[in-house]
Amino acid sequence: MVQPAQSPEPAQSPEPARSPEPARPSDVPADHVIVLFGATGDLARRKLLPGLFHLARAGLMPRRYRIVGTAPAAEALTDQEFRTHAQQAVAEFGRSRPEGPAWEAFAAGLSFGAADTGAAEPLMAAVREAETALGGTPRRLFHLAVPPVAFTSVIDLLGATGLAADGKVIVEKPFGTDLASARALNAAIHAVFDEARVFRIDHFLGKEAVDNVLALRFANGLFEPLWNRDHISHVQIDVPEHIDIQGRARFFEGTGTFRDMVVTHLFQLLGFIAMEPPVALEAGPLRDEQVKVFHSMRALDPAHVVRGQYTGYRDERGVDPASDTETFVALRVAIDNWRWSGVPFQLRTGKALAEGRHMVTLGLREPVLRMFPLETRAAAEGRSNELVIDFDDPGSITARFLVKDPGPSMRLADGDMLFNYRTAFAAQDFLEGYEHLLLEAMRGNQSLFTRSDGVERLWEVAAPLLDAPPAVRPYEPGSWGPDGIDGLVAPYRWHLPDRRGATP
Repeated sequence: MVQPAQSPEPAQSPEPARSPEPARPSDVPADHVIVLFGATGDLARRKLLPGLFHLARAGLMPRRYRIVGTAPAAEALTDQEFRTHAQQAVAEFGRSRPEGPAWEAFAAGLSFGAADTGAAEPLMAAVREAETALGGTPRRLFHLAVPPVAFTSVIDLLGATGLAADGKVIVEKPFGTDLASARALNAAIHAVFDEARVFRIDHFLGKEAVDNVLALRFANGLFEPLWNRDHISHVQIDVPEHIDIQGRARFFEGTGTFRDMVVTHLFQLLGFIAMEPPVALEAGPLRDEQVKVFHSMRALDPAHVVRGQYTGYRDERGVDPASDTETFVALRVAIDNWRWSGVPFQLRTGKALAEGRHMVTLGLREPVLRMFPLETRAAAEGRSNELVIDFDDPGSITARFLVKDPGPSMRLADGDMLFNYRTAFAAQDFLEGYEHLLLEAMRGNQSLFTRSDGVERLWEVAAPLLDAPPAVRPYEPGSWGPDGIDGLVAPYRWHLPDRRGATP
């Protein structure tokens, strides 16, 4: 588990270099050769290369390592060009400036080898040279930062060349687009890598707040006794995005918000929120309990789903003028087990909404308020007790409850108790989602990665919606979604926006 911490400075204004706390020996992975497929692409530029450099500065990279970038021959770079590309990426998106001895040591470990199907010799030579430079028997980690259509061809290349031998592979979302494609992708992966070497990455699960859900719930007698249907009335997982599709029409038209966000992000959070206590905080027990939640989920009812599309989406370049692709989805999910029977899980996410947030809200059942005057209950605006987990980096936890409003009368008012990572812990201990997950993949810890049977079960749950999706409803950019979403959560209401005039 990674120590929670203060948020970094914005990427465009990197912090001056400073010395982080020394890493514990148990945190440092074994020697590695890391191969980045799609090394010239957007994900590598924005997240992977800056993230790997931050791990190096924090002392969390292996004692000896090499990073080999690869892309098709048409996009091939020399070693020096790749180092320049990485330096520009870290300067633009990283948290520390790419300069001084730390950068020189990192850049010295970068090399490049192009690879096409049937023509992978430059990559194979680059990997051999990296392993020779390290000496011993370094481990191999392959990160597939490539479009989903290329997953199978890259996996086949790794198998045909022998590069996959004893190596691990990180696969980016989406993990298929329905049950059939998920099964086909898993079969292709398992033909080359056994499941113990597969890391399906969801950067949401790398956030400090996900680990902290486990600590909050299982380490505190204040909360664990309440974490069930006797005390919780409803759960909301709300991930609105302020940005629109940002020119990604080709990807988005073939995917949509449900496939892109709900199956791969929100359902994974649901699994962590709803799981039974694992026997240990290890990959096997944790993922067993998460998959049990997925098997307890009822198949989605399209009548409990609202799909939306923001006004102007069909005018985007590359979008079908008659497109029915959703840019927004809200849905109600039911879990049929002892702990959660009768508790609705209310999920919402979409593009071009009023704010970008990552929130989980657990609404606690309202006690009997008959002793309080009617106008006092109305003053509480329908909100009783809530536990609100903000998954933004670095995140916060707010306990909301009712208190007496000062004065001569007994009137109720909202009160908050806030825990904020920003003020509680040191900035240098904080890792972003991708950094955390890259580190765990190198260490071989699959706790925060999705298992194949869990992926397939979620596509089974989603099948009724995929087979008969309701028509999209229009909504204005900057709103909270289309009309009709309030009915999904009645008699409750969406936590966002805050009725008191500002979001928490």
